[in-house]
Amino acid sequence: MAKNTAKDTKTDVTFPSSGMNLAGHLYAPADRAEGDRLPALVIGHPTTGVKEQAPASYAPRLAAAGYLVLTFDAAHQGASEGEPRGLEDPFQRAEDFRNAVTYLTTRADADPERIGVLGICGSGGYVPYAAQTDHRMKAVATVSAADVPAFFRSADPEGFRKLVEESGRARTQEALGGPVRMVPVLPDTVDDATPASVREFHDYYKTPRARHSRSTGAYALRSAGLLDQYDSYAEIHKIAPRPLLMIAGSRAETLPFSSGAVEKAGDTAELFVVDGATHVDLYDRDEAVTPAVAKLTAFFGKHL
Repeated sequence: MAKNTAKDTKTDVTFPSSGMNLAGHLYAPADRAEGDRLPALVIGHPTTGVKEQAPASYAPRLAAAGYLVLTFDAAHQGASEGEPRGLEDPFQRAEDFRNAVTYLTTRADADPERIGVLGICGSGGYVPYAAQTDHRMKAVATVSAADVPAFFRSADPEGFRKLVEESGRARTQEALGGPVRMVPVLPDTVDDATPASVREFHDYYKTPRARHSRSTGAYALRSAGLLDQYDSYAEIHKIAPRPLLMIAGSRAETLPFSSGAVEKAGDTAELFVVDGATHVDLYDRDEAVTPAVAKLTAFFGKHL
């Protein structure tokens, strides 16, 4: 379903994914002609984020470049359906992207042969994973990509192992009528002793810069058991011969995810580094987003 008027360039939409309705925003060029079938893009949000945050930094700019752009909240998150709330199921996250593409193929204003996908942060792992076997995704891109379980594991290997061990007990407690146990990914406050990377995320998610009521900063504990079985980039070479572009900041702690994935992906993959940018700079800082969008526009323009 969509709300639309002739002057709208952003509309509310919903589409199904594994029996759940997902909430999305559809951005379109303001000057599109009646009957046009446009090249289309799907953009996914970071882990614990929502479509109104980082995806909204990219979608209007890419729509202005001539694309029909769909952003959406993952199942169990944001304004989308799904219980328990806050579940970070990597396999469902990948399925959400496949279903987002399916939704676009049903629209009269989207060209089903020209659909690209873009994942930001955690979605930068789920998008390449989904694209490995969904060949409707003709061009694949990421910004500040991260493999979520590897990211959590690297920060605290023993702590993550314990979460995996506890995830089954959390399922039992839920089945017995107990509350969903949540795992916060950020502290409520930071100080000079807080690691710089944590302060960076806190400044984005916990301040007026990007705070959003549906961006909870936590995930359901039972997610850990699902995440621990998942690897975003193990078979990333399957995307070829379709093109892959991975964009990362030169100062981002997550840069090795992109550089390593590109190396595995082969000759049709490219790494683009935004000089001086951190991981979170690429969410919304104009000095980082502008060169990223320019590169994405050229990439999708060539391949779609």
